[in-house]
Amino acid sequence: MTSRISSRISSRPRPWLRGGAALALSGLTACTVGPNFLPPAAPLAESSDYLDTGQPARAPLPLLAHTSAVEPAVTWWLAFRDPILAQLEDRVAAQNLDVQTATARLFQSRAQLGTAAAAGLPTLNGQGSVYRQQFSKNGTIGLLSNSLGGVTGGSGSSASSSDLTAPLTNGFESYTLGFDASWELDLWGKVRRSVESAQAQADAAAEQRRDALVSSQAELARDYVQLRGTQEQIRIDLANIKVNEQILDVVRIRQQRGLVTGLDTANAAQQVEAIKAQLPQLQQQEIQQINAIALLLGEPPLSLSQELVTGRAIPPVPPRIPVGVPSSLVLRRPDIRRAEANLHAAVAEIGVAEAQFFPSVTLSASPVVNAVDPGKIFRGSSLQYMNVGPSISIPLFEGGRLKSNLVLQRARQQEAAIAYQKAVLQGWHDVVNALAALRGDEGRRARLARQVADARQALALSRARYTQGVEIFTTVLQASQTVLQAETNLVQATAAMSTDFVALSKALGGGWERTFPAGPTPALDLSRVSVPAADLTHAGAGPLL
Repeated sequence: MTSRISSRISSRPRPWLRGGAALALSGLTACTVGPNFLPPAAPLAESSDYLDTGQPARAPLPLLAHTSAVEPAVTWWLAFRDPILAQLEDRVAAQNLDVQTATARLFQSRAQLGTAAAAGLPTLNGQGSVYRQQFSKNGTIGLLSNSLGGVTGGSGSSASSSDLTAPLTNGFESYTLGFDASWELDLWGKVRRSVESAQAQADAAAEQRRDALVSSQAELARDYVQLRGTQEQIRIDLANIKVNEQILDVVRIRQQRGLVTGLDTANAAQQVEAIKAQLPQLQQQEIQQINAIALLLGEPPLSLSQELVTGRAIPPVPPRIPVGVPSSLVLRRPDIRRAEANLHAAVAEIGVAEAQFFPSVTLSASPVVNAVDPGKIFRGSSLQYMNVGPSISIPLFEGGRLKSNLVLQRARQQEAAIAYQKAVLQGWHDVVNALAALRGDEGRRARLARQVADARQALALSRARYTQGVEIFTTVLQASQTVLQAETNLVQATAAMSTDFVALSKALGGGWERTFPAGPTPALDLSRVSVPAADLTHAGAGPLL
């Protein structure tokens, strides 16, 4: 009887299947509510002059003569022509802990994207069970058997009723296999908008990772320039100590000959000690700056001493500095691209909020096969199912929750739009300020270089005249102090110019364009945490359960 019913059901047209197919077809051609995202127009000039804001300036200043509208190079630090700096910069992408943290967050956002995309696919859960059941002979089934026997009267009838209940009172096995399936049709684009938002958030995480790398590279270059400046200052102090010790020797000889008093000797000696007193502080700065570079590379303190303790010249600013045009900042600065991605995600969330006002349709089915004989479990007569067909949910009263959520998402979109505008203006300000600093430090360094040359000449003349006995020692002492101060100022101005170039390169977006990094994604070092690396480096090929 069961098999005949099953065959009729399988051959009869099923209205719920026709309705489900129609709903599925409508889901494929459904609309997507909510606004579509359009990249905002950046209020940046198209000319090559970053100072040309379109507003009249009281005293406009020209840019540096060696700037050009050529787009910045990707590896901008190579312009310093320092092989040690280039080698350190190559290690930042893989070793910097901030970059590794941003990489982990990028993996998180990509996993969330997979979760959002999975909402648009059917869910399928398999189930199976095997259990044994036995009814009590003294229970309801047993009493029913005895009652049937008593009603019919006669041992034959009693035996017949016992045969009917024997499988229940003696025990039996039940085998069940089946699955639960459900699929919410994305009629209004809620899932599609959710995926769009998740993709934009993943893009924002990628830009955050770019920003972390650009910042760490700029910080490394800045620390390296400051280290070389400190080492150059140490070299200058040592050279001045040597010069002033030579002056002290001359003064002592003249004192022995009775040509000068002990006052000149004391002044010369205190000048030597004053310069020597500056060395411990400079050496402390040298150690701290080496450790700062080590921290950027994820290394322990003093681990880079062997590599960096030998002094080198301050990396000079290149003769030509490519700065591009203002309008290209939105393509190069990762913070601007991140702000745009956040704005995209906020716009997509408005569509998600609007889709919640519309009905949701879900297709579901729970077919199973059940049999007490495992050999018959895959027969058509063993099929049974329930809850098969579409269901619809219509929001009738939510207490204002849906409307408030829509207002919230629109407000977040406005906030993201303001943040994007601020990021663009901030980028423009950073470039102009870096150019102004570079221009000012360039002029200051040129004048300090001339001052150093004049001060050295004045010291040489005063020493010669003092040796000849026609000049007092105070003049020599003042000339020596002037040389030391002028050389110190020149070193600081030279380091400031190189630091300004680093700041300008960072303000221009590091020159990374739309590719980061060049090559495969650096692997995470998970040796100290209990997270399998395979769980974080999954490429996302195919849906996951």
